[in-house]
Amino acid sequence: MTHIERRPARGLTSRRAIGLAGLALALLGFASPPAALAGHPAPFAAKAGVELAQNAARSWAADAQLIYVENDDDLDDSGAAVRWGYLFYSASLDQARAYSVRNDKIVQAENLAMKFQAPPLAQNWMDSGAALQAADRQVGHAFRQKHQGHLSAMLLMRGAFQDADPDPTTWTLVYTAPHSASLFVMVDASAGKVRRTWRG
Repeated sequence: MTHIERRPARGLTSRRAIGLAGLALALLGFASPPAALAGHPAPFAAKAGVELAQNAARSWAADAQLIYVENDDDLDDSGAAVRWGYLFYSASLDQARAYSVRNDKIVQAENLAMKFQAPPLAQNWMDSGAALQAADRQVGHAFRQKHQGHLSAMLLMRGAFQDADPDPTTWTLVYTAPHSASLFVMVDASAGKVRRTWRG
């Protein structure tokens, strides 16, 4: 999965934020470069791979809960990618397991070595395309136009990068540019509103 600079929240929620930021870092190297396949797999929005990954996760552990989603391949202008990663946590096993979905198949599945707990995602989270539209409307499009930037990562999680209200499920979109600091845009995944932006 894509490596980006992580900024844990400060204050009383910092332990939780650091844990989830560490989770993102733990997934680095999970997604190896995609193997060459016949034809060109179609990009898909993040929700389209959830059912497949969830069925596999429930076979692994009946209480598996989805706690994290991230693009495992380049994103297009609609917020779709040919490969997405889904992370599940089982309280009964005290274990997390990641699945990478491409071309309607699970192409990689692996337990994570690190131990942690993270809250499950809300049930009503918006898809990656809708989150991108919300971010672009406020700041993303202007950043891309001004700095010749592009969207490089989308991360769906709860509890990280926010002090005042850590519970909502949010998309964090990362826009990068060759000669400018990256732009981070946090979108409430239920309300569809930009909660905050920062550069780093």
